[in-house]
Amino acid sequence: MRALVLEQFGTPLVLRDVAKPTPGPGEVLVRVVASGVNPLDTKIHAGKAAHAQTQLPAILGLDAAGVVEAVGPEVSTFAVEDEVFGLVGGVGEQQGSLAEFVAVDARLLARKPGGLSFREAAAVPLVFVTAWEALVDQAKIRKGQRVLIHGGAGGIGQVAIQLAKAVGAEVFATGSTSSLQAIEELGATAIDYTTSSVEEYVGKYTDGAGFGIVFDTVGGEVLDNSFKAAKRYDGHVVSALGWGTHSLAPLSFRSGTYSGVFTLHPLLTGEDRAHHGEILREAAALAERGLLRPRLHDGDFTLDSIAEAHALVEQGQATGKVVVDL
Repeated sequence: MRALVLEQFGTPLVLRDVAKPTPGPGEVLVRVVASGVNPLDTKIHAGKAAHAQTQLPAILGLDAAGVVEAVGPEVSTFAVEDEVFGLVGGVGEQQGSLAEFVAVDARLLARKPGGLSFREAAAVPLVFVTAWEALVDQAKIRKGQRVLIHGGAGGIGQVAIQLAKAVGAEVFATGSTSSLQAIEELGATAIDYTTSSVEEYVGKYTDGAGFGIVFDTVGGEVLDNSFKAAKRYDGHVVSALGWGTHSLAPLSFRSGTYSGVFTLHPLLTGEDRAHHGEILREAAALAERGLLRPRLHDGDFTLDSIAEAHALVEQGQATGKVVVDL
């Protein structure tokens, strides 16, 4: 099969003919139709994601949507020709989706919803699993809560808004001036972080009480600001980028709680992989109800133009999720 191979961090991906994988026990062989490109993919490519523990040479690509080509032993959940999507690999020793075929632990997959194209389905897994683990698993989101999502126009932010809206929460999201319209179109109240301080928007939208859930998808100073925006006593801050050095004092003075999410853990360790499949079945159900639809960048990319796709994401110039067609 054809695949893009990373031989050294920071060097161009090389298109190679490599051996087609054979599905082992508990695995299915997926013919990849589309591969989603995430900022994490570009960081792994550059060698700036030590937490991904990528072993070289590697085939990158976290997200995939495709068709089951073959079923390995001990698999009863999928059959040949099933259309599936999932967070399949591209980290540790797991082959990624920038290849014509990938052998995937069946527990990581869900059936592609009929309401989404393969391209749309390939845009969902990493960002939706991250949003679900943050809002549902960690923060226990519930109807009627005021939820603040930092980075509402980003990949995680967009699906987090849709998930929170589907639950029945009152959703607010920060973004730059140019992204406010996109945030509003998703049904959230947009907050321009370039013109409004934390104290100002907490005062304006919560009468100074703070938000029940604050979801940080940006990290750094934004996480510090999140601690100041949480509701007193029962506010919960959750971050997808919670590394670095931060003072918990602002959150402690509000008697709030903090948690983080590490979406790659099941891929790297083999633990809790079935939960990823469960989460993606929830995503499929929302998509079928018209409550989840990823916004795609308007551009066509293939294995031959991966450099342009990665550059677009790395430079933050994409207007939606970049997807590579196989």
